[in-house]
Amino acid sequence: MKANCWMGRNSVEVTEVPDPKILNSRDAIVRITSAAICGSDLHMYDGYIPTMKKGDILGHEFMGEVVEVGPEVTDLRPGDRVVVPFPIACGRCWACEHELYSVCENSNPNAGLAEKFMGHSPAGIFGYSHMLGGYAGGQAEYARVPFADFGPLKVDGDLSDEQVLFLSDILPTGYMAAEMCDISPGDVVAVWGAGPVGQFAVVSAYLLGAEQVICIDRFSYRLRRIHEHTGAEIVDYEEVDVMEALKEMTAGRGPDACIDAVGMEAHHPTGPIHAYDRAKQATRMETDRPHALREAIMACRNGGIVSSVGGYGGFVDKFPMGSFMNRSLTMRSAQCHVQRYMRPLLERIRRGDLDPTFVISHRMPLEEAPQGFELFKSKRDECNKVVLTP
Repeated sequence: MKANCWMGRNSVEVTEVPDPKILNSRDAIVRITSAAICGSDLHMYDGYIPTMKKGDILGHEFMGEVVEVGPEVTDLRPGDRVVVPFPIACGRCWACEHELYSVCENSNPNAGLAEKFMGHSPAGIFGYSHMLGGYAGGQAEYARVPFADFGPLKVDGDLSDEQVLFLSDILPTGYMAAEMCDISPGDVVAVWGAGPVGQFAVVSAYLLGAEQVICIDRFSYRLRRIHEHTGAEIVDYEEVDVMEALKEMTAGRGPDACIDAVGMEAHHPTGPIHAYDRAKQATRMETDRPHALREAIMACRNGGIVSSVGGYGGFVDKFPMGSFMNRSLTMRSAQCHVQRYMRPLLERIRRGDLDPTFVISHRMPLEEAPQGFELFKSKRDECNKVVLTP
């Protein structure tokens, strides 16, 4: 089959690889009908996620048709149409019983490696390094789906792939980011990052009752997209001072909750701190550039909540712990527990509360995945979200 493979820093290639096979009685094989390029994929593309190996198949946002199932998979059969959540969860361990699916205790066969970096291992993730399981991803013609008796969500044919594809990751991630803010009527929520996850966080904050949502970014086309779709207020951090702007917009108090939807490759509008972070990251003296997270902490009102769903890989420098502790802030974060949110969000899509398709800017065949990665990374042609079709 054909698959999009990581070949090294800033290099992916669509090549022929062996077809996946059933390896466990709870496996399924899925023929991919749609996949997407995620902002998290760029962290690997840019070389910032350790334990990648040449030839690894990328992609953790995908869906398709079941073609084969293992003997323990009784609720799926060939022909079923499914969306596959990006965290691989067994459904039976302590974490899964508590709906903490992205820290499943049984799905990462390389847990020992992850423990060296993180203290404890999170769940395995499709197409996301050997530290997180070494699982082949879904930017391919077929994929093996472990624990298929628990994870995949069956969807009816009356909804298009594009309406449900993002249930695999970015829609639940954006929703969870807003849910972690404990939004009450009248709240002001600020979102750093107007990429697809940030856009879904804005939509979700309004769904959960926020009165005012402010989105912060530097790409005018992304800010325009979210303003036109939701009416959210927008801040271009290259045009204004974010801290001053947020104080002015909140009568000096600051947002009730701040969402970091950026993560480890954050950009800073001024030279010294950005140069500092880039230099330390390049020399591996810190793994992540945490400017958006720093600013979210500093901007949040006293006693407020900081919700972080931006992807981080390891260690950050100059974390404002004094501000965090002395101002009674709460921080919540996670790789999304996708399985918890798939069915409720599917129902919202059916009712018309949500139309996830507004984030899509480019549709490309799988063979053009390398061009899609470069387009997405460089933000050319107002690239917001790329959907691939094998």
